[in-house]
Amino acid sequence: MTKVDILAIGIHPDDVELSASGTLLRHAAMGKTFGLLDLSRGELGTRGTPELRAQEAANAAAILGATFRHTLDISDGLFINDPETWLKIVREIRECQPEIVLCNAPDDRHPDHGRASKMTTDACFYAGLAKIETFDAQGRPQEKWRPKAVYHYIQDKQLTPDFVMDITPWFQQKMQAVLAFKSQFYGAEKEKAVTPISGKDFLLFMEAKARIFGRSIQTEYAEGFIFSRTPGLSNLFDLI
Repeated sequence: MTKVDILAIGIHPDDVELSASGTLLRHAAMGKTFGLLDLSRGELGTRGTPELRAQEAANAAAILGATFRHTLDISDGLFINDPETWLKIVREIRECQPEIVLCNAPDDRHPDHGRASKMTTDACFYAGLAKIETFDAQGRPQEKWRPKAVYHYIQDKQLTPDFVMDITPWFQQKMQAVLAFKSQFYGAEKEKAVTPISGKDFLLFMEAKARIFGRSIQTEYAEGFIFSRTPGLSNLFDLI
């Protein structure tokens, strides 16, 4: 088992990089560890192939310094939130025992994001139930484990965040990780099919969104998140 402090989950390769990688880099600089979990291989994506995206994902993970990157075989676009599917996520949560889980936005342009958000949140709850049995790769029973918090990163839709994270010193490294997915974004071969995220304007949008989130806390760049449940505080100064 490789325990990490944060497990960042996305239904597609590049979801985490686009929306939460600056936050992961910030916490790595604080000495925290993180792992990445792609629920699908992104096989329905217009551009690239599952094999190419897997290599791009590995390159992005190296840029970010992730402890690991795992990919499940959940069907891109065709998945349903049933026990057979969410148990795969439960096994991963119990394997790395994160204190915090970051996952897809609860509502977004891509319908997979909201559905994956609900499925991941459910899995985080079920992972804490002792009577749900799962086994590791060697067939050994896994211990129950429930993350202390689940936060949803904001993706394409400009949702109102519950909190924002200053990522100014790490924004350029975040963009390097995003651009590791060369098949998906601006700069790939011109004959590639055009998608909503493949134009140069999408990268400008990403920067503008980070600046908007940053402006709310008087910093240059930030990422926005939504609470899965009401948080508890022991110190009002944690909100400053």
